[in-house]
Amino acid sequence: MKTYNVGIIGYGWVATAHIEAINKCENARVTAIYSSRELDDRELSNQWGTPIKSYTDLAKMLEDPDLHAVSICSYPNQHKEQAILAANAGKHLILEKPLALSWQDCLEIQQAVNQAGVSTCVCFECRYSNQFVVTKSILDQGLLGQLHYGEIDYYHGIGPWYGQFRWNVKKNPGGSSLLSAGCHALDALLLCMDDEVIEVTSYSTSSKSEIFAPYEYPTSSVTILKFKNGAIGKCSSSIDCLQPYYFHTHLVGSEGSLLDNKFHSMNLQTDKNHWSNLAMKLLDSGDVSDHPYLDQFNAFFQAIDRNEAMPLTSLDVAMKSFQVVFAADLSAEKGRSVTLSEMGN
Repeated sequence: MKTYNVGIIGYGWVATAHIEAINKCENARVTAIYSSRELDDRELSNQWGTPIKSYTDLAKMLEDPDLHAVSICSYPNQHKEQAILAANAGKHLILEKPLALSWQDCLEIQQAVNQAGVSTCVCFECRYSNQFVVTKSILDQGLLGQLHYGEIDYYHGIGPWYGQFRWNVKKNPGGSSLLSAGCHALDALLLCMDDEVIEVTSYSTSSKSEIFAPYEYPTSSVTILKFKNGAIGKCSSSIDCLQPYYFHTHLVGSEGSLLDNKFHSMNLQTDKNHWSNLAMKLLDSGDVSDHPYLDQFNAFFQAIDRNEAMPLTSLDVAMKSFQVVFAADLSAEKGRSVTLSEMGN
């Protein structure tokens, strides 16, 4: 099995979680880091337990023929340019969310990736969480029957106590509540509903709290989704809530329902007057150190080694989620429903 040398683009908080996970992968290691500030190679190598060369010139790092992949951990408004440069250099891509700040930019990244023929992994890592591995297994076994309604919501107050706050408050590079953070919940909803979205209607608002006053865009939104098979869904995104982190999940089907870590199934003849409990680890933190990057990155490098597409979170899969996100933001901005056909592809 080949060992893949990986370069990190942007050395901030999320990069530290990526480096730790990549270095734990069976066939990958971080060997280079690009940052806008000067870094000490010896300190980096000692900290991460592997030889690392630092760069302040991204093009120079991408010229290295021994570098096989890059992980883009920079600010969202830098993602498009850096992703296209890396793809053109023939490097496989790990892309942190959001992919970019506009749908057009996402399409340009996809075009560059397709032309270069490189492999991709988008950090919708919640698909690899224990919560959604178990939830998807229940759905695949038919224990809830055919879903006709689902709601998955993201509640995480991103205030001054949170490192992301200092840049997330700006429209550029924050984008929107749904794009910046709630996209994890929307992506999980699409995973569970497993059907094509044809139309969305979204509304947004902001908190009256002075804590969240620095935000340049609405910090709470709710999006209603209409699916091709007639099902409907809802995704709320609140980054101005004052409460514990909560990734609310409620799925309703023809044979039962699931609520977070509880379920009822007619197929199993469980007591409909009481929920049956599932032994799963719920998503309960926005801290990147708690995210299931290791399982996702292991799957990515193994897929490259087998010359296969990345399961669950390739760019092509993630594009479907981001198309819905940008359609929802357009709906909130225009005050009307938006069909996915309006977005183009």
